[in-house]
Amino acid sequence: MTEPDGRHLTRGQDILGLVVFVTLCAAVSIVGGAVTATSVTTWYQALEKPVFNPPDWLFPIVWTILYLMIAIAGWRVWRRAPIAATRPALAVFAVQLALNLGWSFLFFGFQRIGLALAEIVILWLAIAATAVLFWRIDRWAGALLAPYLAWVAYATALNAALWVLNAG
Repeated sequence: MTEPDGRHLTRGQDILGLVVFVTLCAAVSIVGGAVTATSVTTWYQALEKPVFNPPDWLFPIVWTILYLMIAIAGWRVWRRAPIAATRPALAVFAVQLALNLGWSFLFFGFQRIGLALAEIVILWLAIAATAVLFWRIDRWAGALLAPYLAWVAYATALNAALWVLNAG
């Protein structure tokens, strides 16, 4: 399989690449979910919530869809051009995934709402940078990150509200 910018992949390599990206994002999801589970039914339930706090059942549905979209976006960029051309975008992609996981540790694992708020702002910036870099390589890949960027913007507002409502 040849991509327009000269990337040559066999069908097997292409499928393996997709499996690797899905597995990577699933691993982040699983670890983040495990950390979240340590306090979502206890500490988190005791927090005062803003009126725009969604029901708990919505989070795993949204995150499952988003992680699949994130994986597909990364895969599309990886397969689009030679690695030298995609390395910067994929490096920022890796950073945003690490920040994504880090937020779960800060918020749910360590129960540090204010620190998690600072971190999620950096995460949002990393997602925006990833989307821009991806867009330059593959417009669909950049577009696939738009819902993720929007959800993290919402999560940032939610994190801020929780910090304000539960200060002290």
